[in-house]
Amino acid sequence: GLFEWVGPVSRAKEGMLVEKTGLDAAIFLRFTRMLRNIFLTLGTIGILVLLPANVIGSNRAAIKQFLKGGQSFFVTMTPQYPDPSKSGSLWVHVVCVWVIDLVVAFFLWRNYGAVVRLRRQYFDSPEYLQSLHSRTLMVTDIPPADRTDEGILRLADQVEHTAALPRASIGRNVKELPDMIEEHNQAVRELESVLAKYLKNPDNLPTKRPTMRASKKYRANNGAHDVDAIDYLTGRIRELEIEITHVRESVDKRNAMPFGFASYERIEDAHTVAFAARKKHPQGTTIRLAPRPNDLIWKNLPLSKKQRSWRRFWNNFWVAILTVLWIAPNALIAIFLSNLSNLAAIWPGFRDNFQRNHRTWAAVQGIASPALTSLIYLILPIIFRRMSIRGGDTTKTSRERHVATKLYAFFVFNNLIIFSIFSVVYGFVAAVVKNRQTEDAWHAVLSGQFFEKLLGGLSQTSYFWVIWLLQRQLGAAADLAQLINLVWVWFCRTFMAPTPRQEIEWTAPPPFDYAVYYNYFLFYATVALCFSTLQPLVLPITALYFAVDYWLKKYLLLYVLITKTESGGQHWRFLFNRLIFAVCLSNIVMGLVIRGASGGWFKVFFMIPPAFLVLGVKYYCSKRFDGQLKYYTKATLKDPENLVEPGKKVRKNDRVQSRFGHPALYKPLMTPMVHAKARHVLSEIYRGRLDNSDTVSTTGYSDIAMDPMSQSHPGKTARFAPSAPKEMFEVVRETRLDFEHFMNRAEFADALGGNGELYGRPDDLISERSSTPRSFLGRHGSGSGNSSRASSPGARSDRSVSAHRRVGSGSPVASPRQNVHPVYRDDAAAQHGDIGQRERGRSLYNMSNESESRLLNGAQPLGHATPDEDVGREAYGLDRWRTSGSGYVGLPARDADEGITGYDYYRARR
Repeated sequence: GLFEWVGPVSRAKEGMLVEKTGLDAAIFLRFTRMLRNIFLTLGTIGILVLLPANVIGSNRAAIKQFLKGGQSFFVTMTPQYPDPSKSGSLWVHVVCVWVIDLVVAFFLWRNYGAVVRLRRQYFDSPEYLQSLHSRTLMVTDIPPADRTDEGILRLADQVEHTAALPRASIGRNVKELPDMIEEHNQAVRELESVLAKYLKNPDNLPTKRPTMRASKKYRANNGAHDVDAIDYLTGRIRELEIEITHVRESVDKRNAMPFGFASYERIEDAHTVAFAARKKHPQGTTIRLAPRPNDLIWKNLPLSKKQRSWRRFWNNFWVAILTVLWIAPNALIAIFLSNLSNLAAIWPGFRDNFQRNHRTWAAVQGIASPALTSLIYLILPIIFRRMSIRGGDTTKTSRERHVATKLYAFFVFNNLIIFSIFSVVYGFVAAVVKNRQTEDAWHAVLSGQFFEKLLGGLSQTSYFWVIWLLQRQLGAAADLAQLINLVWVWFCRTFMAPTPRQEIEWTAPPPFDYAVYYNYFLFYATVALCFSTLQPLVLPITALYFAVDYWLKKYLLLYVLITKTESGGQHWRFLFNRLIFAVCLSNIVMGLVIRGASGGWFKVFFMIPPAFLVLGVKYYCSKRFDGQLKYYTKATLKDPENLVEPGKKVRKNDRVQSRFGHPALYKPLMTPMVHAKARHVLSEIYRGRLDNSDTVSTTGYSDIAMDPMSQSHPGKTARFAPSAPKEMFEVVRETRLDFEHFMNRAEFADALGGNGELYGRPDDLISERSSTPRSFLGRHGSGSGNSSRASSPGARSDRSVSAHRRVGSGSPVASPRQNVHPVYRDDAAAQHGDIGQRERGRSLYNMSNESESRLLNGAQPLGHATPDEDVGREAYGLDRWRTSGSGYVGLPARDADEGITGYDYYRARR
């Protein structure tokens, strides 16, 4: 039925929400529920206490005179016309200010503790404990002398000594590679669009082939005239793939960058160092916990402190300019577009038309102002996001937090402060100018009665906010229906020629825009708090909005929307601080209201302590909870061997060997997609073939001293291994145009979110056989279900859904030499037998050079894996994720305690 979702949504508890939707979504719903409970409590106080106090303390004669003028009865619920003989009723406002601040502080403190408990559960979850970023530090602003793996180790050791040394990886300069990949992806999308239009009816092709004008960058080779679009774009794709492959193979010869990562074996070590590094900056560096790999904004990592500060300054400067410039359009919209009669009064040419077509212009007035305002507010987050990226944000989480911060400041300044007091300032200035004709400037200002006019203006504006908050329910219903997305997709599919990629992207779950919704909710709460004593009706109306929207957003997060980049609940402190600001701002507004109602300055001064009380709660929560909220632990045992159970061996090489590498070094390139119905005409319309070799370097972690190994020919390097020609296009059947078949492809997961966490295994999960994160083991390179061509060039994995091994009870345990491919047995045996000798004579920080010794990331696995039925998908054994054994198909299991399960076993040391 239509409301079948109500039952499951109502029964979904917070623990299930964390599991199904992620911690960010669960904290968003907790924040919404907290606001609902706050305003339910304050709404009860407002209806039972504040509203009667306003009515009793008002001058009835003045109100009757006001209502005779045709004004709204809402004015009777405000203290706009106070009775001097009943000034004692204003003490009710003072007491309610204390109560409101205490209620908000209580709910903030209580939910702060609940969020900390959620974070601690998140820290103890298997996904976090087995993830790469949980035990990794990010080091930025590294001086040139320390831009080596050894230099990162020394910097970390200066902060805090740990029992075990981490694995370090200095960043490499990829230079133009990200731009080249972006240009390649854009060319692929353009080619797909051209083919989708040209092959819309493949049995009746247009007589003229599509043409286009070559970009200015390449007109020297193609001329200024129109060129064949298909040939031009396929040529550009071929050239870019060759250039990208060349750059990927040579990128490690370039200089190191001022950032790097250090991965520890134990989470406790990493968090202890990060906690100790809060106020320490060895050699001017900044050491903090590393975010998830997909959360990084790589192009901002190389920025120096000076560059980042300068960019942040200009970013804030332009945001301030934009905020100030919007004052004039905002005032024009509020004065003229929302009330066209004001425009008709000053524009004689428009007045006649307005009077003749009054109903038509009334409809325009009701639609134009909200539509224009909504359009601007849709564009603002996009502008602020781009400005935050240019401002130097290194993670998407910090970018979204800064976007929400700037949006909130913009809304509060323009939509609340400027909008609410614009008429007040205008009336006050007009009164001062009029009084200036008979009085001096100072007495003219005093005669202007600023506080009385402020009280009157805010009282008149309160009616607007009551109606506006009621209308927000329609916006919540529109979000539930997803009408805009549905209409747009229907229009494109009906009247346009969408590409297969576009149709796949349309079926993906839309990302939930936390920055926008957090800004809306904070703004609504700020408005309600500021007008709580002035217009008590705003409190229950706001409670109604949050009560309804809590259920709607809960449904959307469970069934419709998805968290694009999971932060692990790191938005809470921003929300907490903004609510503290909202309470302080509301105290200022309430103080002005009391002063305007002739309450005297004594009552105003008596309202100051609650603000300090709220700030004290913030200080207490910060000292009490922030450490638990951010760090797994603040200290670790100096002798971790005491944690090992007696009699249990410690694996010699059970270390975190993972690396954070730039996605441009390993991310597979997009392949042009075409509909399966046009397969039979591809050979007719395409005049060439992309002959991509399989020689793609995915080693973005450190220098490469030798050629990578071929993935399809054991014993041969990728450069000299024979390669079969690959098809130019990926043909997609109509029945497979769904995101579920492509959600593990990097080109879709990166743009549409999920990152493997809600679709399967976490992206940076560390396997037991190897500490290398899954993203670097070729997850992104795996083809999807109906791919006619594996995504290339890029790292590809051997994936299987059916291959497995069978181990008998009497199976002999394979020796270290037997577990290695014959080509590498000598090196592996030498390494296994002489590790101790090779380690002697090294300095404390001088680790083995994996750039020269660990080169077998493309080696062919042993055994035989059965390929999947779908074309383009490769296979590997299921034992790759098991806790022990060799992980190779067809080989007997080996006890984890008897040998080394990491990649070091199969790689020679130097």
